[in-house]
Amino acid sequence: MRDRTLSKIGTRLLRLRHDSSQSSKDRAAPAGYGLDRGQVTAFVAGTLDAEGEAALAHQVARLLPFHWTWPNRVAEAMSQIMDHFGDQRELMDWLDRHPGLPRLVARLYVFIGLLDCYSAVPAVVTAMREYRERTPYPPGLKPYLVPATDDDTLASIAFKVEKLLSEERTQEAVELALATAAWLQQIAPRARELSPEVGDLDELMGQAQQDIRAAAADT
Repeated sequence: MRDRTLSKIGTRLLRLRHDSSQSSKDRAAPAGYGLDRGQVTAFVAGTLDAEGEAALAHQVARLLPFHWTWPNRVAEAMSQIMDHFGDQRELMDWLDRHPGLPRLVARLYVFIGLLDCYSAVPAVVTAMREYRERTPYPPGLKPYLVPATDDDTLASIAFKVEKLLSEERTQEAVELALATAAWLQQIAPRARELSPEVGDLDELMGQAQQDIRAAAADT
């Protein structure tokens, strides 16, 4: 995961918006998901050993897709962890330092953040729409796209990546992210023609693909 990619997104990485037809509010963590309060306390105090920290990172990674519906005890423990880091960007940096599920989840959430950043950019929406006039469904995306292309298209894909993570369909989440990144790389030159402010979308998507593939290989 690269600092420049994180700086493009800012500090808010857990998704804050979703449409009413795709609400996350009914998504609850399965039994057995939770945080070890002793490990949380030790981690915040700086006394948790490396093995315990790795275990805690795994617990946090499993819980992130359910951030809309954390029970109070989980929300309180997560608040302790968040207060320790200061913001979500630092949390993702920490997860990224732990190979396996934590690193993969962190990189997928960075990608989700990128999708949210570009979802309502008019030049990107127009370039996607023009592409779909020639090729209605980009490779790998037919199960996830509705016929219309608008400023919710990328946000909807972001929602579906998170939903797949919540269902432990990790490989499908990876494949959806990679297919979306490949599509955005293809439309990036046209989007930049329409508005130079789009900037280095193609480079960011290439970096995202590289980071997600590397993390998935270790999962």
